[in-house]
Amino acid sequence: MTKKQNKANIFLVTYKIWVASEPMKQKKILVADDNENIRDALTYLLEDEGYQLWLAKDGAEAIEKVREFRPDILFLDIMMPEINGYDVCRTIKGDPVLKNTYVVMLTAKGQVAEQEHGKEVGADEYIVKPFSPMEILTKIKNILDK
Repeated sequence: MTKKQNKANIFLVTYKIWVASEPMKQKKILVADDNENIRDALTYLLEDEGYQLWLAKDGAEAIEKVREFRPDILFLDIMMPEINGYDVCRTIKGDPVLKNTYVVMLTAKGQVAEQEHGKEVGADEYIVKPFSPMEILTKIKNILDK
């Protein structure tokens, strides 16, 4: 190996180590659901995938955490105490600072009229419970790849 080739190899190895050591920006996800089992299941699933995760147990807490943490994705139940998911979505999408938050309604309310109402208040996606973990992970990947 020539001196020139050796220097090139050293540079390449150094570059690869530098790139590998750069911290990747962790994507932030907020799960707002009054059902503790749903929050626990999504915590296990999403933390295992390396996402930064916040939880809210009612609509008021969801709005507060969206304002504080600015998640990339909000999974939002409709039937929650304090403020329902429709009103949470309307509030977030009506706020110029928060309006780009990607909102996925995650709910047992699967009727077409309810899904249309979700879209009317600004929801970007709609997933009906029960859901599969693979469906959630695929949805997240598709959203973040946009």
